[in-house]
Amino acid sequence: MVSFLLAMAPPPQGGEGGSIWSMVLMFGSIIAIFYFMIIRPQQKRTKERAALLESMKKGDKIITAGGIHGTIVGIDDKTVLVQIADNVKVKLERGSVSVVNKVGELPVQN
Repeated sequence: MVSFLLAMAPPPQGGEGGSIWSMVLMFGSIIAIFYFMIIRPQQKRTKERAALLESMKKGDKIITAGGIHGTIVGIDDKTVLVQIADNVKVKLERGSVSVVNKVGELPVQN
């Protein structure tokens, strides 16, 4: 890929000053593309996930990263208490929750 980008650079014209600026422009555009295609979307997903984990409340149905389905019956700062069957409650870290279905919403189709 680097050889492709170098091949697209304009040929040197007379002096070396022009080729340095074209290389700076090329690398600047590569950095801009990298930022807008990789870094920015990842930051957006991180913010959405943090908002999702903060908005959990009692009664929400969840799916954990391990695939366990349950209903939230208690919430602490870093943990949630999840009922997975009658008289079976499990304490989980908030970060292990992957899907939250709010009370009254349609279930998420994966």
